[in-house]
Amino acid sequence: MIEPELRRSLARLLDKYAQKFPQEPQVVARFREFLASGETLQGKVNPRRHVTASTWIVNPARNKVLLTHHAKLHKWVQLGGHTDEGEDWTLAALREAREESGLDNLQLVQPELFDLDIHEIPARPGQEAHDHFDLRFLVEADDQVALTVSDESHALAWVVLHDLERYTQEESQLRMKRKLYL
Repeated sequence: MIEPELRRSLARLLDKYAQKFPQEPQVVARFREFLASGETLQGKVNPRRHVTASTWIVNPARNKVLLTHHAKLHKWVQLGGHTDEGEDWTLAALREAREESGLDNLQLVQPELFDLDIHEIPARPGQEAHDHFDLRFLVEADDQVALTVSDESHALAWVVLHDLERYTQEESQLRMKRKLYL
């Protein structure tokens, strides 16, 4: 996609999200401010912040979620990552999920955003702390298919949703669990 089309696409996603989740105006406002800033949204060229795309992958019974124990963050999170320049938001999320899990049978549950999150990535050698503006999509996959752990992860696990709190206390993860039951 070309840049203006990507910006319009993101604006539409944010509008629909704001309508569906009116209780989250602050995060939507921060995304809109970033969108209107004219700064580069995709890739890693913007050292302060960039848009990432993630998937909250559930099994068909919707009682498990696939999480990765992130190699750099050392915590359990959803699968996702950086968007490439010109890449469609949804396709970026699905690409990241395939790369990080080895799953080819990913099914987008809905074209709208499932969740929005802004989180700081801590500084590391050669990289300053920066913000990820994360677009999250709800995806379904067969939990009986073999997984492939990428070099971006320590491990992958299908986590029973009732046990999610044993893996993480991160509010963004718990919020997505709650949204699954809306």
